[in-house]
Amino acid sequence: MSELQSPTDQDSLKTLTTVVHALQAASFIIGITSIVAIVINYVKIDDVKGTWLESHFRWQIRTFWFGLLWGVIGVLTFILVIGWLILAADAVWVIYRIVKGWLNLNEGKEVNPA
Repeated sequence: MSELQSPTDQDSLKTLTTVVHALQAASFIIGITSIVAIVINYVKIDDVKGTWLESHFRWQIRTFWFGLLWGVIGVLTFILVIGWLILAADAVWVIYRIVKGWLNLNEGKEVNPA
């Protein structure tokens, strides 16, 4: 825990991290929520520097950008059958990242990059 943050600050940031996971999950229904989530990540990243929550923010940011990259590749190749497979694999990977991050957050553990 950062010396400058009280336990209340940590709880507030943990709640915010939960909200970002929820927004990422909701993006499967309402796509714009992932944009809101990534904006929150970038706006609040300095607040979590040096805490165990920093790994979660990095995890969420990577999930967004790599998910977007593979989503764009899948859309560009959609006319070919390979695009369907890329989009399906991307969806499974993003779901895995959301679930793993959320579970580690609930257990109070950092997320190891993978």
